[in-house]
This record gives sequence, structure tokens and C-alpha cells, in this order.
Amino acid sequence: MTLEIRTLTVGPLEENCYLVLVPATRRLYVIDPGDEAERLIAEANAMPHESALVLLTHGHIDHLSAVGRVAAALQAPVYLRPEELPLYRSPANQILPWLPAATDLPEITATPDPAEVQVLALPGHTPGGAGFLFPAGPALFVGDTIFRESVGRTDLPGGSWPQLLRSIRTQIFPLPEELPLYPGHGPATTVGYEKNHNPYLQES
Repeated sequence: MTLEIRTLTVGPLEENCYLVLVPATRRLYVIDPGDEAERLIAEANAMPHESALVLLTHGHIDHLSAVGRVAAALQAPVYLRPEELPLYRSPANQILPWLPAATDLPEITATPDPAEVQVLALPGHTPGGAGFLFPAGPALFVGDTIFRESVGRTDLPGGSWPQLLRSIRTQIFPLPEELPLYPGHGPATTVGYEKNHNPYLQES
């Protein structure tokens, strides 16, 4: 097994946080720590890692509410595409009464090792959305760009339906059909399944 992947569904919006351990380097990636910080920290500490890094697929609060506490506890730097920084830092980035704006956000200082994880630009749901492709899995973590038989909403500030479709069709669909996709909400899927079954992406 080349990757160990744990899926933890957290918070009132049932967001998927992923813990991805690369045994070869003993590096742990925490993808989208959206809530329940203590649970995420405990699960991460149970995985045999020597270093950790937080990856954020995009800047919505339900994907990063716990990032400050998780990053501090694991001594993990944080990566987010630069286009997302205004949303990441916005005091309006909240879902009241469930998720208030974060007040303990760390600076964005990480740069992922491209030999271990490749960053795909996936704008559309937000301007700076990202996917994280781990060739060793292989596995692609897609945030809220695409779900099983659905896609991310584009009616929030910065969203764009044409960009979302372009991201999916140019960045995700050219990848191998058997590639697993791990979305920000709901069950995992594959590139091939979504090509054939996603009603939002069928050619008319």
C-alpha cells in the first residue's frame, strides 16, 4: 500500500477531512480540516508520521474552521493557492450560527513537494480552488469542484459556472478513468464514473 487515507466527516455541513500518510517519507497531509479539531488531531497523532502539512482545496469556512488548532498541534505549515487568500482572510467567511469566522488562521507558508503531491488549479467553485493529486496512490482530492453525480455550487461570491466546467473537463476528465476522486462532501467516486453518470457533465 503506497498511501494510507482516512476520511473523517466533520462539522454541521458534513465536510470530508482527509488524512493522507505517505509511508515512504512518513509525511502526513491533512486536507481541509473543517471542524472538530481535537478529533482530527487525535486521529493524526495515531498515524506514524514524522512531519505534517495542511493542504486546503479552497477557502470556504467549512473546509478550514479547524486549521489554526490543527496546524499548531501538528506543527504543520499550510498551503492554499494565492487566489484564495482574500476569501481565507475575510471576516465574512462564516456560516452562522454554526461556523463563525476563524480568528486563528495561520499564515500560508507551505509549498508542497511536487514529487509527492501535484497541485491542480480548479477554479469555478471559488477563484483559487485546487485539487491535490498523489501519484503514489493514485488519488485526487478535489474539494467542492466535483462530487459523486454532482458538482460544486457556483452561486457564491467568486463562483463561475463556465470556469467550473472548464476545470473539470480540462484538469480532471483527461486523467485515467480508474483514478479515485475524493470530494469535499459525500462519497468517493472515480473519473470514469463521473464521465458516464454525472448529470451535470453529460454532453447535450
